[in-house]
Amino acid sequence: MTPTQFNEDQRARWNGTDGEFWVAHQDRLDRTLSPVIEALLAFAAPRPGSTVLDVGCGCGATTIELARAVGPTGRVLGLDVSGPMLQLATERLRDFENTTCLLGDAAELKLDDLGAELITSRFGVMFFGDPVAAFTNLRTALVPAGRLRFACWRPIAENPWLQIPLHAVYEHAPRLPKPHPEEPGPFSFADPDRVTRILTDSGFTTPTFTPLDIEMDLSAGGTFEDAVFQASAMGPAKRALADQSDDVREAAIDAIRRVLTPYASTSGVKLPGAVWLVAADRAA
Repeated sequence: MTPTQFNEDQRARWNGTDGEFWVAHQDRLDRTLSPVIEALLAFAAPRPGSTVLDVGCGCGATTIELARAVGPTGRVLGLDVSGPMLQLATERLRDFENTTCLLGDAAELKLDDLGAELITSRFGVMFFGDPVAAFTNLRTALVPAGRLRFACWRPIAENPWLQIPLHAVYEHAPRLPKPHPEEPGPFSFADPDRVTRILTDSGFTTPTFTPLDIEMDLSAGGTFEDAVFQASAMGPAKRALADQSDDVREAAIDAIRRVLTPYASTSGVKLPGAVWLVAADRAA
């Protein structure tokens, strides 16, 4: 698949079933990912009165926190390819007059008049068909020496919250094809060497990588069955179950139920997650 084809596929997915899923389950997903938002905001340190671009803002969870951080004299722009998710983000941001939502592709949208001091993203930068083109364009949104701060997943082997349900699915469904090292995807930024090459080729300084180890509550404060649903309805487990028969899906979900049982407690269904917090600056 060419970068153009991949980007078209992403637009179709995020304006279709994937975007609809995130809109329908926004509150649950925000709760699951809340430890990442908290850590990313502390890491990015948005300054009062500054302009921030939130890439892959989705339903607006990070945009809301950024708007609070920069205050009424600052400005936050949320960028995403998903119309349904941006519609919800706009509704959630209606009380924040210092925010704007932008629908478009990070590699194509004209950004050179934003004058942003900071670009940040929570898991929104790993799906670019041509990451160098996207980051080169994003760089134009920054003032000289402007900052780039984002969160991306470390390898799936370090993320049991996704790996354990996936391996349970593999008891009943075929394995997913192994992705090419340059293929976009949730773990495509797990390799610091690759990310360093992409960012420096795009006009950023050599990045630093800070590991973040967190607990991911698959129940999102709900029930054990909520955790089973979330484990099967998102991430690689969802992709492995796509187009499978009802019998296979039922057996796989029973397997997920079994492997999650040891992690259930009165405080949720919590499994380890592993993130990189990446920092780079506009080189010139």
